[in-house]
Amino acid sequence: MSVDRPVTLAVVIGAHGVTGEVRLKVFAEDLSAHQAFNAGALTLRSLRKGSNGAIARFAEIADRNAAEAMRGTELTVPRSALPPLGEGEYYHVDLLGLPAVSASGADLGRVIAIDNYGAGDVIEIERPDGKRFMLPMQPHAVPEWDADRLVVADDFADA
Repeated sequence: MSVDRPVTLAVVIGAHGVTGEVRLKVFAEDLSAHQAFNAGALTLRSLRKGSNGAIARFAEIADRNAAEAMRGTELTVPRSALPPLGEGEYYHVDLLGLPAVSASGADLGRVIAIDNYGAGDVIEIERPDGKRFMLPMQPHAVPEWDADRLVVADDFADA
């Protein structure tokens, strides 16, 4: 895993008011732990809870027109700026793109998506033939992973 790989923590979904605030869809637990985004191009001045995400003010956005122009902008930080992980924890960015192999060593493809429908993370793997399958990111289905590969239990590899 690259420590400089950009990690998206939020995305601008629109303007809020006329003074340059933006509405955000937030993917991080604590966005306020970071003050600079997009390689220092955006400086967070304030952040508060909004009706469907968060409302932020950035030093570089002065009015509604500038805020509207930011729609769709992803707010990123380098992977190295994220807190260290505990045992068994992972960042989605570290799993995306990993080669997946079965416990018996068969090539299963690559991790292409991670979703959470409320009961925990579900990973999606695309096989070399283009077919896809999903499995829970739980120890009984994914007994191990590291920076080089994700191992899928044989019972789930035949999905």
